Amino acid sequence: MIPASFDYLRAGSVAEAITMLSDHGEDAKLLAGGHSLLPLMKFRLATPAVLVDIGQLRELNYVRGEGGQIAIGALTRHHDIANSPEVRAGAPVLAHVAGQVGDPQVRHRGTIGGSIAHGDSASDLPAVVLALGGSLIAEGPSGRREIAAHDFHLSFFEVSLEPDEVLVEVRVPRAPGDRWGFEKLTKRAQDWAIVGAVAARTEEGVGVALINMGPVPLRATAVESAVASGAGAAEAAQLAAENTEPAADFNGSVEYRQHVARVLVRRALEQASV
Repeated sequence: MIPASFDYLRAGSVAEAITMLSDHGEDAKLLAGGHSLLPLMKFRLATPAVLVDIGQLRELNYVRGEGGQIAIGALTRHHDIANSPEVRAGAPVLAHVAGQVGDPQVRHRGTIGGSIAHGDSASDLPAVVLALGGSLIAEGPSGRREIAAHDFHLSFFEVSLEPDEVLVEVRVPRAPGDRWGFEKLTKRAQDWAIVGAVAARTEEGVGVALINMGPVPLRATAVESAVASGAGAAEAAQLAAENTEPAADFNGSVEYRQHVARVLVRRALEQASV
């Protein structure tokens, strides 16, 4: 398929990107690694009139510790996150999952900000940030604002960024040690998850998030409450399908996906030593 025609602009800074977005409004889309947006454009499921390329903005490519948090620039590649000593030590589940995204080509081009801002509930990294209780930093004409991960995704392919805002940073609290679990069901290793689950212990308890079990990444709050009350992994995992809205398609029925969610949550919790 060939995308619809569009104008191409390359931003030299975050400020310039914001100006370009302000000038063109909802007709413009940001282009980072391109692995999420370009396939949609080829199938004409997305038809932006203007592409604003921010892929070369080095100012958004970094990993650094900030007190009890790890700050990751939105244009940091999956490969760099997977191999970052800072992330491996402070948020090993994030490093592990970044190393499992797609294939080497995708990991060397795809960015964490692009994956999260794309708004696909089948993506792995948004669920990890959600389970860790992370937050997202957006910058627009009025300055920066911080958005909690659980408030960022609104619906399928819809996030809480304004048309003239750029996602500039991802923040996660430090959760060191082997106190996490990650499981997902795919047909092939590089495929999107049919269903996935993340469990991570933080200072606030155990965070559990589900992949592809609704229009947005979901916190399994019933599971978290059960764990906080002393339930074991098997018992708590029975609540994994509560308040989920998985789609039925050629990969499985709603009931099948909910069953798989319970199985994967149990495994993830067991890995996290619940």
